[in-house]
Amino acid sequence: MTSEKSCGAVVFTRSDDSIRYVIIRSNEGIYGFPKGHIENGEMEQETALREIYEETGLSVHIIDGFRQEISYPVITREGYTVQKQVVYFLAEYSEQILLPQESEVSEIQLLSFDEALPLFQFDDTRRILERAQAFLAQAYL
Repeated sequence: MTSEKSCGAVVFTRSDDSIRYVIIRSNEGIYGFPKGHIENGEMEQETALREIYEETGLSVHIIDGFRQEISYPVITREGYTVQKQVVYFLAEYSEQILLPQESEVSEIQLLSFDEALPLFQFDDTRRILERAQAFLAQAYL
């Protein structure tokens, strides 16, 4: 079985003394966080920063101490099974405009934890957000 690796981040901003998360919806209708494939020679955080910028137009700062991995099988169009590994960081931005990458992102929303959590179709995505929220509660709130 072949494998592939992607990196991204749970992106947030502070608004009126609360945390708001950047949630994207792919053109396939899946809600999640900005992420994408590692390109040759890139480090994980470099990939995350590039993909966040490409998908949302945001320049972000990665927060030290948060790194989460998930792994799951994906069936390709050709019928092959690929084991996909995704590494998520936590990243913050302020005072920027969200600009969705039309070729991959159908919608970007800025939501509270309680608004975002029920949108996710996958348990892994919910767990990543829950861990990010817990991390922020300890570190920042």
